[in-house]
Amino acid sequence: MARFNEELTSAKVKELAIEYGADLCGIASMDRFEGAPKQNDPRYIFPGAKSMIVLGYRIPRGVLRGIEEGTHFIDYSSMGYAALNKVYAPMTLWKLARDFEDMGWEAVTLMNINGGEAVNSVTGNFRENWSVPVEEGKPYPDVLVHFRYAAYLAGLGEIGWSNVFLTPEFGPRTRFNLLMTDAPLKPDPVMKPGTLCNRCKLCVKSCNGALSNTETTKVTLGGYEIETAKFDALKCEYGIKYGCDDTASPFLVEYPHVYEYGRSVEGGRGCIRACMVHLEQRGILENKFHNKFRTKPEWKVDLNAPHPYPEYIQKEYIETGKCEDANAYNEYYESTNIGSEKHKVTAKQTD
Repeated sequence: MARFNEELTSAKVKELAIEYGADLCGIASMDRFEGAPKQNDPRYIFPGAKSMIVLGYRIPRGVLRGIEEGTHFIDYSSMGYAALNKVYAPMTLWKLARDFEDMGWEAVTLMNINGGEAVNSVTGNFRENWSVPVEEGKPYPDVLVHFRYAAYLAGLGEIGWSNVFLTPEFGPRTRFNLLMTDAPLKPDPVMKPGTLCNRCKLCVKSCNGALSNTETTKVTLGGYEIETAKFDALKCEYGIKYGCDDTASPFLVEYPHVYEYGRSVEGGRGCIRACMVHLEQRGILENKFHNKFRTKPEWKVDLNAPHPYPEYIQKEYIETGKCEDANAYNEYYESTNIGSEKHKVTAKQTD
């Protein structure tokens, strides 16, 4: 039974998206993807689609606070990244898709996840011996859709010099997922490049090498040429996981993964934090705060220098015998039969 008897409009779609938990919603007509490389063209996923709906979700400013202070690192990689992409945002997408179906329109949902694409989402390289087209003329599965490009074509903001997407509401603090439908909806106008990003290049200055100082990349979207700093995704990934130099991470061992995501040691040091601070100082973001985010210079550490334990660690932990090696917990777990017994139970239940 259809939930709505009224005509489906762009305004109604946006109303539902916000009701279900999205912070932003923009709409692009599918013809705006004309000229996209075959391996990145969403029209091959749903040839009958007429509209691309892009849902935006804010990254809470506070999940970056622990990294800014150098005291708590797990929030951004979980609450600001993995849980947002894998847990919260998909529920909004699911509810919206349900309403499209109840009104008789097909909805193809695209979560913000990757891994199955024929083009590696990090390196941009084609994966040889990964897959084959199901018929002549079709791309190799899976098609890799550029979410930032979709967000731009749906009028939600612009792509900054850093390659990170900027919205008028939250600047670089936004993540997206997508829904394609055969419902013909009125598209939103695209934003002229330079509306938000003034090419201050603080993103490049604060980044540890993933953004080039000299080389750029150009792409034409929505009738505009967009120029950004040349981006090295592998350096970015290394900075996220380990920190690109000894001043960027206080950790001596590998930090644990959350929802299959690695930790975020540098926490968008240039592309998110430096950019956000600059946009807030300019006063152009709609999401405003009573207090400044950055109140002192960024911290740095020297892991090569001696780091004696302070008095409170000596008294509360060392002198009371409450100390262990960094890997002691894992070694203890592996030395017991807890893990093996658990696997035995699982195997028995499977049989």
